[in-house]
Formats: sequence, C-alpha cells, structure tokens
Amino acid sequence: MAALTQEQTLGTAAADPVVLQPSRLSPRGLAAVVVAWLFVVFDGYDLIVYGTVQARLREEWALDSTQAGTLGSVAFLGMTLGALGAGRLADHFGRKRTIIGSAVVLSVFTALCAVATDPVMFGALRLLAGLGLGGLVPSANALAADLVPLRWRAATATMMMSGVPIGGSLAALVGIPVIPAFGWRPMFAVALVALLLLVPLAAKVLPNDAGHARAHAHHAHRPGFGTLLRAPFLLITVMFALATVVTLMAWYGLGTWLPNLMEIAGYDLGSALTFALALNLGAVVGSVATAWAGDRFGTVPTGIVAAALAGVALLTLITQPPVALVYLVLVLAGVGTHGTQALIIAAIATYYPANLRGTALGFGLGVGRVGAVAAPQLGGLLLAAGLGVGSNFLLFGGCAVVSAVLLAVIWRRFGITHDADARAASLTAH
Repeated sequence: MAALTQEQTLGTAAADPVVLQPSRLSPRGLAAVVVAWLFVVFDGYDLIVYGTVQARLREEWALDSTQAGTLGSVAFLGMTLGALGAGRLADHFGRKRTIIGSAVVLSVFTALCAVATDPVMFGALRLLAGLGLGGLVPSANALAADLVPLRWRAATATMMMSGVPIGGSLAALVGIPVIPAFGWRPMFAVALVALLLLVPLAAKVLPNDAGHARAHAHHAHRPGFGTLLRAPFLLITVMFALATVVTLMAWYGLGTWLPNLMEIAGYDLGSALTFALALNLGAVVGSVATAWAGDRFGTVPTGIVAAALAGVALLTLITQPPVALVYLVLVLAGVGTHGTQALIIAAIATYYPANLRGTALGFGLGVGRVGAVAAPQLGGLLLAAGLGVGSNFLLFGGCAVVSAVLLAVIWRRFGITHDADARAASLTAH
C-alpha cells in the first residue's frame, strides 16, 4: 500500500497545541510529570499489595490455591476494563480529569478492602478498585508524553513506569513489619494517603487539557478503537497488544504469586517478602537501564533483549539454585519483565499520533491485562494440580520468551530500530 501523507495520517493534528511537542520541559510541566509519576507509584503499590498479603488471606478465609488465584485475578479484570475505558476518556475529556477520577476510584475501593469480611466482598472491592488501577497508567503516560520534548519521550515513558516497581517495593517493605504485627488489613488502608494527598495536589498541578481533548473530535483520525483497528495501525496495534499480554502475564504472575511460592518452597514470610523486594528493585534498576538503552538502541530492540533475559532468568529457577543465586535471578527477572513492558509503552507512546496516544495506550494495556487476569488463575491451577512451584516459573519464563519473539517480529516487520523510525513508521501503511 502506498505511503500516506502526514495530513492523511494525522488529520489536522498539526494545528492542535496538544499535538505539537514543546521544545523544552517547563517547570510547571516537570511538576505535572512528577505528580503523574507519583500516581504510577501508587498504582504499583496496589498491584503488588495482594501478593504480600495472600498467604494471610488464605489462612484467615481457608482459601485453596485456585480460590486465591481467582481473588488475585479480579483486580486485573477491573484493570482491563479501566484501561480500555480510561484511555478513550483521556483522549476525549482530558488527561487531568481521567487521572484524578481513576485515582479516586482506586483509593476509595482499595481502602474499603481493609474492612472486607469475606472473600466475596473483598473480591468485589478489588474488582472496583481495578477500574481505577487500570485507568491511571495509560492516562499518566499519555499526559507525560504530551508535556515532554519529543527527544525525551521514550526515556520519559520508561522512567514513568519505574513507579510501578517502586510502589511494589514499598508494598514489600511496608509488609515486612506491618503484616506480622498488625495483620493484612492496614496494607490496604494505606490507599487513603493517595486520596488525601495526591488527588488535591493533582487538581492544582496537572494542566487542564479538556479543551484540547475536545478539539481532537475534528481530526480525520478521531480518537477511538476503530481507528486503531484499521490501516495503517491494525497490524502494529495487534502485535503490541499480544506482546503486552504475555509480558504482563509474566510480570503480574510473579507479583501475585512470588511470596507465596517462596513460602511453599520452605522460606519464612520475611524471606519470601525479601524475594519480592528483589524482584521489584530489579524492576526499578530495569527502568533506568532500559530508558538509557531504549534511547540509544531503540525501544523495540532493547525490549527483545530484556524479555529474553527475563525468560532465561525465570527458567533458571526451575533448577532450584542456591539462595544467593535466587536473589540475582529475581533481580534479572525484574529488569527483564518490567523493563520490557516499560519499553512497549514507550514504543506505543512514540508510534501513535497524539490524538490517538491515550486510546492506543489504553487499548494495548487493556487487552494486555488479559495476561494479568489469567496469570494468577493459571498459577493457582498449576499449584492445585500438584505440579509444584517450578510449573509457575516455567509458565512465567515461557511468557517472557514469547514476548521476545513477538517483539522480534515487530522489529523485522516494521523496521523499527529507533524511536525516530517509529515516528516515521506511523505515517506509513504496512
């Protein structure tokens, strides 16, 4: 198919002030990016907190592995719906409104989990919290991408995602002293901090972009899923979504099951939580390393290497290596799984025009949450079938390997090597 002109691809986007990238990051813009990043940290805490308390919930409510996996999945189901809806809402009504609305939903329903009286009530609250959980990441990333110069966008998207493992690390750190002393409920009450501190700060600091979002309705490429699922975006949209499915299955499967898997393997709660901390600290390191490598070598090629690294590391755990090596393997797994997902988000944020960016991020992360929904359930089913902890590491490691293969196909099919190439590629029908 012949290459499309910029006007055909982006409509009247060039006239829109949201689409035009700033030449520098203003102090107010920097403050907005930092606040958006803090919401991603809060998102990361909420993602990992269930994994830190899962063993205590199983004891209190006599849950088997399958039931525990189902409880872990319901929040990710909510995230799927939240990501699909919030990305679209952000492009229509503005990033600020969507971020604040998602944060309020997440904070309120996560805090209410602290007073849940049974698994059904807990699961329902986690499902509702997941709606906000899924909305924060695509909206926050879309806002940051709007505010930074184009040359910084890939690094910014990757660094924004460092908030997820930092939040996960905080969940593990808080859980080490709190859970043995006070039980699992205070771990969810922490969500009130975001409601009382971050939401008012966001209302003051985040730019009001609702008017710009409404202007997108005049573009030839209206912000909607239909645009993503036809030329020139169809194939790349599907490939990014599939890569996200398997990457999130590896990352969230580990986040949900790792502490419990290590307890089943014979470690006490404190040691099991330090393994979770190693995974999340590795993901923090991975965010920095992949941000640098993604800008230098391209987001997709770097993602191939990161995903392959995670796959090899996780498959090593099947051999039951010594404890010191387990820590190293989990750090590498954190670098690879989370680093790959951050790179995919960076590639999406760069590939699509601004009037589709929130929708594209929401679609990729929303469809990708299928992997997040399935991972806790599959992990529980493998344990219930008596296949042992090694079966989980085989599943999650295999997912990382598949992610590397899918990204390699994207790289070869679309010729994306650097982010400038990705930007140019979005102007061409494949």
